[in-house]
Amino acid sequence: MGGSSSRAFPEGGRQKRRPGAPREGINGAELGPRPPAAPHPAPDIRGPQPLITTAFTFTIYIACVSQLGASLFSWHPVLMSLAFSFFMTEAILVLSPDSSLLRSFSRKARVRAHWALQLLSTLCAILGLSIIYYNKVVHEKPHFSTWHGLLGLLTVLWALVQNASGVTLLYPKLVQRWTLSTRKLYHATSGLLGYLLACTSLFLGMCSLWFSAHVTGASWYICALCPLLTGLVVMNQVSNAYLYRKRSQS
Repeated sequence: MGGSSSRAFPEGGRQKRRPGAPREGINGAELGPRPPAAPHPAPDIRGPQPLITTAFTFTIYIACVSQLGASLFSWHPVLMSLAFSFFMTEAILVLSPDSSLLRSFSRKARVRAHWALQLLSTLCAILGLSIIYYNKVVHEKPHFSTWHGLLGLLTVLWALVQNASGVTLLYPKLVQRWTLSTRKLYHATSGLLGYLLACTSLFLGMCSLWFSAHVTGASWYICALCPLLTGLVVMNQVSNAYLYRKRSQS
């Protein structure tokens, strides 16, 4: 049916639009030029790969330097690195929406993963502490005579208390003195302090005579930077993503 308002369309049933011409909506209303496409998001530099790769590589390197299995003592640095550098790092990051390898999982699943990783970290730390204690007994050496030994003991005890406080978050009815949000804030703050203690303990271990004799030059400085950098990054992320948010809500 023809008419003055009808339009002629080319084959395909649709009128071709010149490049740059305004778009037409319903009843021929002009919609204006098409908006430019949204740019691709920049890569997230806070992702988990750098931290986890650093922690894992550091643990493997310590195992190689220690010559794992060559002596009883060789298990101590490996277990402590595995506990404080690898398991504890991922246990904290698993709750961060920006840096977790499990960011697509539900909150409940990530909390369970945090609990399991923290438990593995504590078990490795207790085993590593027991080994060095027994090794000193065998060689008749004094216990906890250095800052590394004292801070390492304090870190293990702190981890045990932190795990106990985490149980009260899994089962809130066990403790009803404070609100759940307040206990979460205390748990996050205490956990961050415990992680910084662990990083400092690892750094002091690299200042020991044993480590300085086996690792020298640039390799020593690279190893020393690993716990320092991971500690700073985790502290920044936990503070920004959790502690500051809790304060603003209170």
